[in-house]
Amino acid sequence: MLDQDMMNKIASGNGFIAALDQSGGSTPKALKGYGIEDGAWNNDEEMFGLIHDMRSRIITSPCFTGEKVLGAILFERTMDGQAGGKPVPQALIERGVVPFIKIDKGLEDEANGVQMMKPMPELDTLLKRAKALGVFGTKERSVINLANREGIAAIVKQQFEVGAQVLAAGLMPMLEPEINIKSAERADCDQILLEELLKALDAMPGDDKVMLKLSLPTKSGLFDPLVDHPRVLRVVALSGGFSRPEACVELAKNRGIIASFSRALLNDLRHQMSDDEFNASLGQAIDEIYTASTKKAG
Repeated sequence: MLDQDMMNKIASGNGFIAALDQSGGSTPKALKGYGIEDGAWNNDEEMFGLIHDMRSRIITSPCFTGEKVLGAILFERTMDGQAGGKPVPQALIERGVVPFIKIDKGLEDEANGVQMMKPMPELDTLLKRAKALGVFGTKERSVINLANREGIAAIVKQQFEVGAQVLAAGLMPMLEPEINIKSAERADCDQILLEELLKALDAMPGDDKVMLKLSLPTKSGLFDPLVDHPRVLRVVALSGGFSRPEACVELAKNRGIIASFSRALLNDLRHQMSDDEFNASLGQAIDEIYTASTKKAG
């Protein structure tokens, strides 16, 4: 796929984006969910080797193709690795799946009800390397816990600043200001974030577009103005702690928004499964998430 083919697929394709970018502190939890307990590795290299094996198994599964999976978000080590004897971005592209990379380095401590992204001093180097490997876009996550407008405005400002850096490197930024779905102020967070995102989108120079990865709103259809905004290529949703059935029900209530699920995609996969069992389980998850992304309630 050429860049324009990938752009068209992400902009208007039927399907969803798989999030395969667990990193750092979330890796042991992901491995445990996959049936590999703590103590199965001796150091970080072995741990990341095990998670890479899991991701390779997913990427090379017969059901993991561009027919229903539009894109996949990778951890940096996954991007640098191989699947089926090929560099992972190339393996994805050959399956019709558009590669993205997670670029943030984790979260700062909470202030003003939010957690900003940590500094990324080597971002330009990473972007250049990703571009050379055929990666189409990036993803960057920060977290909103409380309905504090100052904090939410700061998160949006940081997200768009990093997004501008990504665009300058010739890649598509996926901005992810996640709202904690367990927040007691979640509905107010949704509204403030919508307002701040619209202001930032309206103020964007030139004619570049960005993607948005958002928590599913408490009020169905609240993010319609973002779906329709001329500067937004696509709005995708994270599962954010919802089970797959819950996430799919909520997703189907929101037109124009497709999934970018991680846990809700991988929940039922186990290291101990035979290839037939693994592929059947993954295929069922893909089918459910595809349906919620493409067939909307009402």
